[in-house]
Amino acid sequence: MRVLLVGGGEGVATWAAENIDLGLGLGHIEPLVLGPAVVPEITDPDQAEKELELAVLSAVVHGNGPNGLTVVQAALAALGRLDQEHAAVYFQVIWNGLREPMRRALEALVMERQIKGEAAFPPFAQKLIDRGKLEGLREGELKAKRGTLLRLLARAGIVLAECDSARIQACTDITTLDRWIDNVLGAKDATEVLS
Repeated sequence: MRVLLVGGGEGVATWAAENIDLGLGLGHIEPLVLGPAVVPEITDPDQAEKELELAVLSAVVHGNGPNGLTVVQAALAALGRLDQEHAAVYFQVIWNGLREPMRRALEALVMERQIKGEAAFPPFAQKLIDRGKLEGLREGELKAKRGTLLRLLARAGIVLAECDSARIQACTDITTLDRWIDNVLGAKDATEVLS
């Protein structure tokens, strides 16, 4: 009898690869383990596209490792060539293999790309990642940037007119808020900051 185990850390893979004696002369089970030592770490999107299934397997096995986010991104980029139904199945397999810290990192990456207006992940990936959570992350980042800007302005002694405060609160562009934060240093008034 054969058993297949996919994923797990190196320690789990070594442990799981041991033969299991069923006792009473019934034979034994020989586990086949596809762990980090056997599955290549695919970080190149071009290679992932050429070997899609291997890239998905790589994301499951190495997705929680030191290069996990790069491995997962390569696999997700390759999924773009599939129809939505098949891509969603593969994405779910990858997502289920990720531990919470990597899931949060992937959600943050999706959010960052949406905020910056860069190419977003395919719709199936965004649907499977909780949209409410993504919007909460985005709003939280915007709120933190606005708060930082207002504190820096107060420390610099720059007084804001009501229209300037409203402009800051209405801003939904991270890049603009970052630029305004950088402008505080050396600025003498709100006009220099909000340029």
